[in-house]
Amino acid sequence: MRLVLFGPPGVGKGTQAKLLAVELGIPHISTGDMLREAVRTGTELGLKAKAVIDSGHLVSDDIMVGIMREVLSSPRCDPGFILDGFPRTVPQAEALTALLSDLQVCLDCVVNLRISNEIVAGRLGSRRTCRKCAKIYSLAETVIADPARCPNCGGELYQREDDRPETVLRRLRVYAESTAPVEEYYRKRALLRDVDGSGTVKGVNGAILALLGRS
Repeated sequence: MRLVLFGPPGVGKGTQAKLLAVELGIPHISTGDMLREAVRTGTELGLKAKAVIDSGHLVSDDIMVGIMREVLSSPRCDPGFILDGFPRTVPQAEALTALLSDLQVCLDCVVNLRISNEIVAGRLGSRRTCRKCAKIYSLAETVIADPARCPNCGGELYQREDDRPETVLRRLRVYAESTAPVEEYYRKRALLRDVDGSGTVKGVNGAILALLGRS
């Protein structure tokens, strides 16, 4: 099975992708992890990506698609894959379609996790990250004796810049402008399936599995 998990920041794509990877027995391909692995292993495209990242710029679509080609054509993706964080724009979606055509495979489904901006702002606004072990907590979902200290290692818990209200609103505007049009791209191709992403992790996971006929 070949899937794309789609939706705004804070909807829980990464969490659901990890669960589905185990349940479906296919790899979870995260854009961030994919880039870091390419840089770590020192591939030609990885070195190009590192140079761009080190200069403070965004990695170009050409490099991203090239790295994506290397990953998706590897034997570990023969049973399928779950893409998380790609595509983010219509040009990237078009490039992915062309790439999969070259590999003689096709997407089975684009799972579109839908959620209101208010819930996203609440979720991200309650997140705290440990400076020491990098573990992430939701103060809205986890009871922590000392909200300033990590229960895991005792490190300081802080709110990332990305999770501040003004930053969250900016991220949602960027999503609406550049990423939401990808919905229409896949909807026209009868691949997009909407799932309510506002429920519990278990509830959303069950809805996705039911959609895929794996409940």
